[in-house]
Amino acid sequence: MHIPNDPAILLSFINTQLRDFYPSLEEFCKSNALDAQSITEKLASIGYTYDEAQNRFR
Repeated sequence: MHIPNDPAILLSFINTQLRDFYPSLEEFCKSNALDAQSITEKLASIGYTYDEAQNRFR
């Protein structure tokens, strides 16, 4: 799966995927052969962290 490179667009994309299709960031990454750490780091660069209880980046 190709994901957006721009962090702001990535934020919207990831949160939509998590809301609509996946119960967790781990499941999203596993299903799409992506690295959760690199996604988390990229979104942290714009001030967002993963909230496991809400299954979204805030």
